[in-house]
Amino acid sequence: MLYHLVWLFFLYSVAGWVLEVLFVAIRRRRYVDRGVLNGPLCVIYGIAGVIIAVTMPEIRDNLFFLFLYSALYATVIEWIAGHILEHATGTRWWDYSHLPFNFDGYVALPVSAVWGFLGVVMVRWVNPLLVDLIDLIPQPVGLGIQIAAEVVLVIDAVDTVLTLANVQNRLPRVEQMGNRLSTLTLKLGLWLLGRTERRMVKANPRASFARTKKAKPTVFAQGCSFYKIVMLFFIGSFLGDIVETIFCRITAGYWMSSSSVVWGPFSIVWGLALALATWLLYRYKDRSSTFLFVVGTLVGGAYEYLCSVFTEIVFGTVFWDYSAIPFNLAGRVNLLYCFFWGIAAVIWFRVFYPVLSRWIEKIPLRPGKVITWCLLVFMAANVLVSSAALSRYTARVSGVPAQNAVEVYLDAHYDDARMAAIYPKAVHTDKPAVK
Repeated sequence: MLYHLVWLFFLYSVAGWVLEVLFVAIRRRRYVDRGVLNGPLCVIYGIAGVIIAVTMPEIRDNLFFLFLYSALYATVIEWIAGHILEHATGTRWWDYSHLPFNFDGYVALPVSAVWGFLGVVMVRWVNPLLVDLIDLIPQPVGLGIQIAAEVVLVIDAVDTVLTLANVQNRLPRVEQMGNRLSTLTLKLGLWLLGRTERRMVKANPRASFARTKKAKPTVFAQGCSFYKIVMLFFIGSFLGDIVETIFCRITAGYWMSSSSVVWGPFSIVWGLALALATWLLYRYKDRSSTFLFVVGTLVGGAYEYLCSVFTEIVFGTVFWDYSAIPFNLAGRVNLLYCFFWGIAAVIWFRVFYPVLSRWIEKIPLRPGKVITWCLLVFMAANVLVSSAALSRYTARVSGVPAQNAVEVYLDAHYDDARMAAIYPKAVHTDKPAVK
């Protein structure tokens, strides 16, 4: 499966670049390289294509939701990419402000409708055709092409990132370098950086790569900073697990763990939801409650659906199933819980975020940074061990014996009884994990 997804990523990235170039050529009567990378790739199309290819096939016969979720996923990706590019270059790479029902100028209803239509076409006709064509390529040859393309993409991406970071103006002058080989290497690097910057400026003349020196912060996690988002992730993970556990006790009459990891009461789904919602909607937190409810309902439902598909593909396990609840979509989301996401978005920004934000910013600057990084290291190890334990749990259920010392350790410390206690709602499927 991963083999096909890599192919689809590159094919859709190239197709997106071609569509962008043709669209601009028709409008402006001249060629403009619309890609951020040097190569003929628009990775936004590749990422959106892969996400739609992974998540949408099981609802391919439900045209309404296939259209809606394809449009939603692609729109969110486009919105995020637009803001990242604006932050990196100081200008907009596209602007839909002239279109009706636009949101922040980066997404608009007519464009989202096009994304939805393309998603329907992709899932119902294009993806099966592309997979059949990919299978015609001998796999060793296909893997070789993939590896070569991935290496070129990494080099291209590093070159582009360095250009956006304005590294060229920070490097020492070539004449001051002593070694001939290092001089040649540096000249080549500077040439690549210069070429990339000239190409990007030509594609977007208003782009600026100058970097102003930021003042050192005096308050920990001020605004919507990295440290604020990380702290909110941990708060959301902990509170999400507690809330779900209490909700289960009230509605079902028994206590049930809702943790996503083997160490501690942390629900990763809730933590990521809280962190991402804050990051995406921070600048709109003062908009109307209706706006927050609608965005929370749509994006929250799409997020939960994506999490369900991801965990099933990676771990071969279904962690929740809403098939018994009316108005559900493939048992992964349902209308009632989507409304809960919308209500949660309103309550979060109206009630809890202002209070928690003030509390977080009261943490001393230096200790706050140390605590944040310690928590990140802990959670990274927690997720790694949890992923290994879940994969081994699925393999044990399938009757696969331990193959090495690590798997023997996992069988001893994370046996079926302990895993069933941590993940009581987990249902194993026949879908293989991504290798």
